[in-house]
Amino acid sequence: QRQLVESGGGLVQTGDSLRLSCTYSQYTFHTYVLGWFRQAPGREREFVTAISWDGEDINYADSVKGRFTISRDDLTNTLNLQMNDLTPEDTAVYYCTADRSMRSFINDDYRPDFWGQGTRVTVST
Repeated sequence: QRQLVESGGGLVQTGDSLRLSCTYSQYTFHTYVLGWFRQAPGREREFVTAISWDGEDINYADSVKGRFTISRDDLTNTLNLQMNDLTPEDTAVYYCTADRSMRSFINDDYRPDFWGQGTRVTVST
């Protein structure tokens, strides 16, 4: 069964850090690109970051470069998103996603095939 399950969301203050995690199916997503999207209230879902199956190709949205770090550990089947220096503009529901192609993450005409249920991050002033 192909599943993505997020955890780690919560309420933090501006400037704080937060680490999101996503556990994924052991035998299904090891060869997939994994990544994160987010959806803020009243806005469309947007790409945050993605990492290739071997970790060699990583992409970030401009809005999070230098603050967010994505990593994956296929031994524990965990995708992580370390978020530093958070601002209220980072408030959103964050979704763990998976697809065979990086194109589905960085090209607005495409979307990943697999999505988790999302975890909410709220950054207060």
